[in-house]
Amino acid sequence: MSQDDLNVKGKPLFGKDNNPSSILPQKLTLKSRIKFRCHPGVRCFTACCGGIKIILTPYDILQLTRRLNIPAHEFLQQYTLPTYLEKTDMPGVMIKLREDDNKCPFVTPQGCTVYTDRPTACRYYPVGMADFHEGGSRDEKGQELPSAEDKFFFIVKEDHCKGFEEDKEWTIEEWRKDQGVDVRDEMNKEWLRLVMRRKSFGLQATLSEQAKRMFFMASTDLSHFRRFIFESSFLNTYEIDAETIDRIRNDDVELMLFSFKYLASTLFGVQNMKIREEKIREKVKEIKKRQDESVLQSIREYEEMMAEREKQKSA
Repeated sequence: MSQDDLNVKGKPLFGKDNNPSSILPQKLTLKSRIKFRCHPGVRCFTACCGGIKIILTPYDILQLTRRLNIPAHEFLQQYTLPTYLEKTDMPGVMIKLREDDNKCPFVTPQGCTVYTDRPTACRYYPVGMADFHEGGSRDEKGQELPSAEDKFFFIVKEDHCKGFEEDKEWTIEEWRKDQGVDVRDEMNKEWLRLVMRRKSFGLQATLSEQAKRMFFMASTDLSHFRRFIFESSFLNTYEIDAETIDRIRNDDVELMLFSFKYLASTLFGVQNMKIREEKIREKVKEIKKRQDESVLQSIREYEEMMAEREKQKSA
């Protein structure tokens, strides 16, 4: 997850909006060591579970709906609020905090009731990852060179958090593995790439309402997306091999990963899905028909105009 994913330049994901100093100005590596532990005996236990904005990824939603044993549409209605992702026009959802105490609906004084399936954002705390790319360099012929990654980690240290006073010491790598962050990063990677691609376009570009609905549906409700694939003309339009069809029919994770591929193709023109030749021919024929009709209409309008002129001359 990138620094943008943690939203540290806007509203901090962890803690108060007016406390950017909670991010320590120190670059860490996977081998850097930190001292931190969170458990029910810590005085601040669950204090970080309130007053926060937790964006949910598609994998977060999938795991939570499985945990709660409810359909996605019910989960979205009961536990989330709509939001926009990374200051773009891409729609997403965030956890709806309780009205009485402004805390996560899954947290109790004893801890998180969905801890093993908690969202990705919760797993990161207090370690964040920044992922920058150096660009702009060119070779001797003036050709732009691929950008180099500059990836490092940082600590979010808030005044109320007493976990740093504990005696448990880890490397960043050990912490990430213990929290299941690496698995989440892999599952979320292509979806986050879509969001970052959209963000790179800036405010001068906008998604159509149809594109927004498709992105939201594929990102939040896999059952709905599966019906779209198998109950529409989708499989008659795209060339999808039988093995893939079988996987996405029966495996939600495979379906989720396939949805990212589909969104990259439809929203950004990534050439990763092949349209059937007959559909291309039909589309070309349709375009040609519209062009022919447009030409014929122009000829008719021209002839009507000339006839009107001749009529005026003879009057």
